[in-house]
Amino acid sequence: MGGDLRVRRISDAEHLDYIASRPSVSFLQTPAWGRVKTDWASQSVGWFDATERVVGAGLVLLRRAPGLPRGVPRNFAYLPEGPDIPWGEAASEHALDSWLDPLRTYLKGQAAFGVRMGPLVPVRTWAAPTLKAALAAGHAARLDDLEPTTTDAAAAAVGPALAALGWSRDADSDGFATGQPRHVFQLPLGGRSSEDVFAGFNQLWRRNVRKAAKAGVEVSLGDRDDLSAFHELYVETAQRDRFTPRPLSYFLGMWDAMRAEDRARLHLYLARHEGDLVAATTMVRVGGHAWYSYGASSTAKRDVRGSNAVQWRMITDALDAGSDVYDLRGITATLDPDDPHVGLIQFKLGTGGHAVEYPGEWTLPLNLPIHRAFELYLRRRG
Repeated sequence: MGGDLRVRRISDAEHLDYIASRPSVSFLQTPAWGRVKTDWASQSVGWFDATERVVGAGLVLLRRAPGLPRGVPRNFAYLPEGPDIPWGEAASEHALDSWLDPLRTYLKGQAAFGVRMGPLVPVRTWAAPTLKAALAAGHAARLDDLEPTTTDAAAAAVGPALAALGWSRDADSDGFATGQPRHVFQLPLGGRSSEDVFAGFNQLWRRNVRKAAKAGVEVSLGDRDDLSAFHELYVETAQRDRFTPRPLSYFLGMWDAMRAEDRARLHLYLARHEGDLVAATTMVRVGGHAWYSYGASSTAKRDVRGSNAVQWRMITDALDAGSDVYDLRGITATLDPDDPHVGLIQFKLGTGGHAVEYPGEWTLPLNLPIHRAFELYLRRRG
């Protein structure tokens, strides 16, 4: 295919047709996500082969750098968890360049001075028994200290090939301040029944799901009007867990954009106990992949286990929809019992799923002086 590839802008309809032909792509690579991110401009792009067939696609977010004169590159381009191209088939430096060179050419034409992307190909996984044993023994401080359960050689070659082409991997962080997580936690669903999945939960998860049911916790689907109640609980969660909450307008925009693209794309779940909202979550689906997106829980009535109840409902709904994967999103690489982030992997590990490592996010300057100035501006802004 090589030099026959061309990248050009495509319509939302063309992009969605391509997505429909794939098992799944990240929801961050759907046209709707560009409308969610109102502080960025967005456009869909496609890779065309010599027969004018779309063989790859991506959502590009563009942010204009302030204070730059006309006539110079002024946009930073970002493809979160994308683009969707055959990374595993293009893991050599030469093969990968045949896909990325036309992207560079296109983005330069869009006045981009730099580009960041995040190949969504699983490099390594760590199964639940491996993780449980490591946490119990305390002999590993990080995932890198553990022998992985699986390693994909082609995916592992993507990083070195990108580095050889001049891309640099963004520094890993054990927080979630910037970019998309390099490590996530996923629960495989393909070929399994709800009974199989429930049996794979650890004893605490099974007990908590049953406890919620016995206490009378009821989980229902919400609509747009329920987002305000979700947001109140989300703000309470943010205050308790010390993170900065997004405004209600963000979730309203997310609902409108994603549901307009596909009514099955986004769902809101509400867990109530005796009329009190005790937990609320959002779930996103694209093809065979379902993601736990945002979650909130009340400080009161934690003993009725609303969070476990709402997770179980989302998992069973994902199963009923034919999803192959239920994705609990980001974790950090820590296994250190003294690190406050370890609680996140311990909670998600209760589902019996596995940790997954992606290549991470990679950046390429297209105009080095402007790119460096932009990075300095971001650091000073904090």
